[in-house]
Amino acid sequence: MKNLKNIGIWLDKEKAFIIDANDADTNMKTIQSNVETFRISGGSGTRFKGGPQDVVQDSRYLEREKNQLKVYFKEIASEIKEADSIIIFGPAQTKDKLRKELQDNYKEISAKVRALKTVDSMTDNQLKALVRDFFNDKGNKNIYFP
Repeated sequence: MKNLKNIGIWLDKEKAFIIDANDADTNMKTIQSNVETFRISGGSGTRFKGGPQDVVQDSRYLEREKNQLKVYFKEIASEIKEADSIIIFGPAQTKDKLRKELQDNYKEISAKVRALKTVDSMTDNQLKALVRDFFNDKGNKNIYFP
């Protein structure tokens, strides 16, 4: 009988932890995103009417971030392509963006995603325990199954 390869991914915009729940020691790999953090300063440098103002190119920043996320997600996809079952978890919206990228461009991998879950930052041991518990049917409460 084939041993299933179960993978958990915790990610945010800075980094992703890929947890392999098959080994007794539960291996974990870190992938750095290289997504730039954009700080947008608003307003003018003076309180007088007609003073200098910052021109903010929001669409430029958003497009650059989108392209950087694509590269980040491609690296994650290459790490998890051999998985049989995947869960994705993390704070905010990056996990949802990864799920959408998998659905749009990596359909084989997308079909293996079993759950999305919102969780905050966790220690390495908590991450490993969450993945192990999920695949041992202990941690399936309050999880959205796509």
